[in-house]
Amino acid sequence: MELHQIQSPCIGICHLNAEQLCIGCGRNVHELGAWLQFSETERHYLMTAVLPARLESLFD
Repeated sequence: MELHQIQSPCIGICHLNAEQLCIGCGRNVHELGAWLQFSETERHYLMTAVLPARLESLFD
């Protein structure tokens, strides 16, 4: 049986801000809860196209 490791943007700083976004990875509450159900393509898209910009806007 081959184990498949699911990619995650988690950096171990798990704290939601007032907008319900994790200040460590940038995921919202829905994304945090549904991460394991997302396809590999969906997770990759979030990690490369959505979360970096979201994190940048959190700290501007």
